[in-house]
Amino acid sequence: MSRTVAVIGGGYGGAAVAKALETEADVVLIDPRDAFVNAAGSLRAVTRPDWAGNMFFPFDTLLTRATVVRDRAVSVDPAGVTLASGRRVAADFLVLATGSSYAYPAKPAADSVSEAVEDFRRTHKELAGADRVLILGAGPVGLELAGEIKDAWPHKQVTIVDPAERLLPGFEPEMVEELHRQLDELGVQVRLGAGVTPPAEPGRTGTFTVATTGGDEITADIWFRAHGVRVNSDYLADGLLTTRTPEGLVPVTETLNVRGHDHVYAVGDLTDVAEAKRAGYAMQHAEVVARNIAAQLRGEPPVATYEAAVDPMILLPLGPRGGVGQLPTPDGPSVVPTTTVSAFKGADLFTGRFTEQFGPTAA
Repeated sequence: MSRTVAVIGGGYGGAAVAKALETEADVVLIDPRDAFVNAAGSLRAVTRPDWAGNMFFPFDTLLTRATVVRDRAVSVDPAGVTLASGRRVAADFLVLATGSSYAYPAKPAADSVSEAVEDFRRTHKELAGADRVLILGAGPVGLELAGEIKDAWPHKQVTIVDPAERLLPGFEPEMVEELHRQLDELGVQVRLGAGVTPPAEPGRTGTFTVATTGGDEITADIWFRAHGVRVNSDYLADGLLTTRTPEGLVPVTETLNVRGHDHVYAVGDLTDVAEAKRAGYAMQHAEVVARNIAAQLRGEPPVATYEAAVDPMILLPLGPRGGVGQLPTPDGPSVVPTTTVSAFKGADLFTGRFTEQFGPTAA
């Protein structure tokens, strides 16, 4: 049987699938970037740009046998992929792994490592010259950004604004209470139940004053957007492969097949799996898909299935040494201590884990 596997997207899920299958099939990884990006490190790269190289793992060291095509998919059908360059990649198996986009600096905007690092340095320079920082969005991204800023510059005034009435709804009250305590200790001001209309361009220094919907005023020198995730599925809009949900998600089965196709899979943020969109889940998806494709390559049926976690999980660092977390256990969700959050994520933001899995970073 033919053995070409086209993986569209080299993020957490796609890179893991390509790595797992490159010794068993002719893997073609399609991504416009020149490296795997550990986006968990982006916020630290803004506050400590000399650290930025640690979050990039060049595809040519990550994958030793697979073919890497730096291009974007513009259409996918059951037989293959059409790229922006006009090139056609025919495949026996397809894996959709294009993930989602998020406002910079939570994810780099540039496709090349050199340009992304330069962006971080430029933003760092702007941030270094600002005494008062406004962050719009009190989700994990906004909270982590506040923690990184306070770790690098304890004297800066950091304010987070969000129209939500509570921090991290759905998580254990004990964890949320500890989060509030640590934010207070850091001196981060959190204004919930309020919204603002910011100046036009984020990440640029320039003093401004905005009014909240509650009637208060906030004066800051720079602001960042920490909300607004968008699924990267426009290349499926023509309907040649599947019909997306109204949110742009791809319907999948318990084996993570795109519905209606036994040789097409999807992983990560792109899927309609009912769970939070997190890198850890994307990598779990990748394990299931790699096992299923490997089985099919051997002429066996795909039997590995994925079941979404019942309880939400999170590791939310506030700088290298702070933060809160919640992990699932057989007895239900468990709040973990700050030392666990630091050891598993905050200290190096998974750099060691990906170095072991993918090889040396670009640093």
